Amino acid sequence: MAARERVVRMSVEQPLWRALTAYRVLTMAYAVLLFVFTRDEFERPWIAVAVLSVIFVWTLATLPKVSGAARCTKGFLVADLTIALTGILLTPLADAQAQLQDGPTLPTIWTGGSVLAYAIKGGWRWAAAASSLVAAANVVERGEPSRDTVHAVLLVWVASIAIGYVVEVARSSERTLARALEIEAATRERERLARDIHDSVLQVLAMVQRRGAALGGEAAELGRLAGEQEVALRSLVTGGLARPSHVSEDESQGAVVRVVEEEPPAAGGAGRTGPSDLRALLARYAGSRVSFAEPGAPVLLPGPAAREVAAAVGAALDNVRLHAGEGARAWILVEDWPHEVIVTVRDDGPGIAEGRLAQAEGEGRLGVALSIRGRLRELGGSAELLSVPGQGTEVELRVPRGKG
Repeated sequence: MAARERVVRMSVEQPLWRALTAYRVLTMAYAVLLFVFTRDEFERPWIAVAVLSVIFVWTLATLPKVSGAARCTKGFLVADLTIALTGILLTPLADAQAQLQDGPTLPTIWTGGSVLAYAIKGGWRWAAAASSLVAAANVVERGEPSRDTVHAVLLVWVASIAIGYVVEVARSSERTLARALEIEAATRERERLARDIHDSVLQVLAMVQRRGAALGGEAAELGRLAGEQEVALRSLVTGGLARPSHVSEDESQGAVVRVVEEEPPAAGGAGRTGPSDLRALLARYAGSRVSFAEPGAPVLLPGPAAREVAAAVGAALDNVRLHAGEGARAWILVEDWPHEVIVTVRDDGPGIAEGRLAQAEGEGRLGVALSIRGRLRELGGSAELLSVPGQGTEVELRVPRGKG
């Protein structure tokens, strides 16, 4: 059964909706309490009671509307702003002295919540439009643009536009990050497939090509066809063959979810994620021409990491047989240190000519690039290759503890 990797990242926009919900409730309570303590100053208190009752009921009834971008519809925004503007314009009818004394309007700072909803939902342009309507309503309510009115209007206008701009930048950053996660997942999957193909199919095709050419006749034709398929398959691997990841954006929760489907582990190691003794996995490579030196105590690594290291050692030994010849000898040394495990594979072959690895990678021969270095890189480790022409080759694999 294929494994599935899910990475859920909450949007930075979602905390703004939660903050807006709290702001609307608190400012509604502030407007009601302010009227309760100053009700004797109102000439027509019943108008204030009516306006504040509508604001009270509307605020509590529409709390789900400001819980996320998907629920905050354009119709709600228009209705919410209409209630705020109506409350501002009705203030002189309830208290004529408020206009003369430059006092607060009936909705007071609750109006800011309507403008902020526009900013979070639609960005700075929507915020500018909503705050401009609020500014016009305040000027009409005062009769003239007093200094305190101008200050309040500018504060709402600048704050809402700034928040709207930040929201737009955050959304753009999230899209960029989602794309980067998708590319990373596709790249990792491509490298994994390339390693598996190199360790199995490409090796078999290369062997068929060599044996066919040696046998001649119909076998030579079969070897030629195998060689063509090897070249084509290498081109596919290096050209970006990968299973795409799936990235979806959930507007209601503001989350980005990345789902990567992976093939099941190889037979014999399926489902084993507990510690494995690296010595047991490497011992199978020992033979008449491969010497194996190990510590006296178990070398424990997480199961997936141990199998990847063993596969990298196998790839290094394949390179020894392929390039150093059947008569070459190899040595495997395992060192168990407190913070890392070091595995060294050394041979007595002719070595690798300078520039040969880069040339092979350019030709699509990725044994060292993917089967060895790629595996160790995914484990958080490293693979160093030292080769001197005529003196053999040494591959050093380093795996830090706790990786894989």
